[in-house]
Amino acid sequence: MAAAEDEKTRNNNGFSPQSEASPGARVPALRPAQPAPARTSRFWVWAAVALIGLVIAAIATSQFWAPRPTPVIVEIAERAPVTRVLAVNGRIAAVHSVDVSPTVSGTLVELPVAEGDVVETDQVLAQVDAAAQNAAVRQAMAALDAAIVAQQQASEDYDRALSLGGTIARTTLEANAFALQAATQEVARLTAFLDQARIALDTYTLRAPAAGTVLELDVEMGQAVSPSTRLLTLADLSELVVEADVDEAYATQIETGQAAALQLAGQTGTHDGHVSYVSNRVNAATGGLAIEISFDEAVRAPVGLTVATNIIVEERDAALTVPRTALVNGNAVFVVVDGVAEARSVGVVDWPAARLIATDGLVEGDVVIVDAAGVADGQVVSVERP
Repeated sequence: MAAAEDEKTRNNNGFSPQSEASPGARVPALRPAQPAPARTSRFWVWAAVALIGLVIAAIATSQFWAPRPTPVIVEIAERAPVTRVLAVNGRIAAVHSVDVSPTVSGTLVELPVAEGDVVETDQVLAQVDAAAQNAAVRQAMAALDAAIVAQQQASEDYDRALSLGGTIARTTLEANAFALQAATQEVARLTAFLDQARIALDTYTLRAPAAGTVLELDVEMGQAVSPSTRLLTLADLSELVVEADVDEAYATQIETGQAAALQLAGQTGTHDGHVSYVSNRVNAATGGLAIEISFDEAVRAPVGLTVATNIIVEERDAALTVPRTALVNGNAVFVVVDGVAEARSVGVVDWPAARLIATDGLVEGDVVIVDAAGVADGQVVSVERP
């Protein structure tokens, strides 16, 4: 039994118990026993190696250093009906209007009208103080009356000389005839002078040259006026037009008879109209060409009201168009061919609009880049639809 325990002790400690009792016996080195290697450590090593391999493979596959396609928005070129429109702003004006000014200087003593009044032809609009001219008329009348009396006296003298027949000297008869002729001429002269004075008197009363509405009144009672003073503006509001200016760049495109859509300020609807007048002269100072647009049906609106006008310059049943933003240097666009942006020269009708008619360089089905900003010829792109 003791031998079995000694064997067990030797197996557990690595040496025999008799080793201490036997001085000549060999003593083994004291060191810890080596632990058995863990199986799981090898598994994690291989897992780490596999993970690193996968990361390397992913990086190699992605090729992040290679240029990525640039996303671009495109549209397909298609033929469709196109209307070329010129947008201009104008103002309401009366076809017939006139500024009324006096032809004489003086003080306004009567002003029987106000802004907005409707007047008839020859109605009194204003009266300038005519006291001095009235005196001139009375003086002319008095002179004429005296001349008429002298004419009558000369006529009687001549008739008396004729009645005496041969008993009167011939020179006396001729003198009476001459006096009658002179008196008659004086009456004619003073009659014309009186007519002139009366005409001048009429100019002190300002009358309406035509029926209409008083648009503006620029004077007040008691004000001193002269021929350079505008008293008022009179207009016929039964016929209105829109006056506008067209930039000289498009002057050759505007013609009488072209249709137009007119929208009055403050309204949502539009009125049909047409170009009724085109000036033959461009204003050198402003570079504008004056035009007038008439309403197809009568409208009521205050003079001076702003009107947004779209003039239809051209209509095409089918045409290719491109956005203005697609143009590069004004004469090229980018089309996408096999995922690459390709510069394409095009001809367009230059016009102030968001879309322009392409006259050449494009065909139906071309994939056009809508916004060419930042795109270069030969650049790899990825297509997006708006």
